[in-house]
Amino acid sequence: MREIQGSQLAPSRRALLAGAGVTCAAVLAGCSTSDANNGGSTPATGGAASSAAGSAPATGGSAATASSAAAGALAATSQIPDGGGKIIDGVNIVITQPQTGSFRAFTAICTHQGCIVSSVSNGTINCPCHGSKYSIKDGSVVHGPAPSPLAAIAIKVEGTSIFQG
Repeated sequence: MREIQGSQLAPSRRALLAGAGVTCAAVLAGCSTSDANNGGSTPATGGAASSAAGSAPATGGSAATASSAAAGALAATSQIPDGGGKIIDGVNIVITQPQTGSFRAFTAICTHQGCIVSSVSNGTINCPCHGSKYSIKDGSVVHGPAPSPLAAIAIKVEGTSIFQG
């Protein structure tokens, strides 16, 4: 701190910038909590990806119709349509439910040129860039030009919430 006009103290530029940084961090943390509580997705920190052939489906949960996921969850089971799927924004993951109560997850990054898939319909995960389509069952290529399947993402179902890992 510097002395100004006798005994008055003014904060240094460094102190002001540090305070602004703390304020920004607090605001961002508040947004993440709010989004998770409103059914939005929050960024995942880590998690293991494995090959499509080596992943087992995550099953479980209850028949409850809760529409919101627990804090930190990727999604609620009720948000994943039976025979369809949902793309989880911000974490580049697509979760599918090929059979009732059986959930799978894959990277949402197309293996052709790295575009993010845009929809899940008619049993396929669809890339808007060049028309590649992947199976909701195992991420395998149904229609090219994608050269390889979507990588499987490990998930677990706890109650009505789906978590990465």
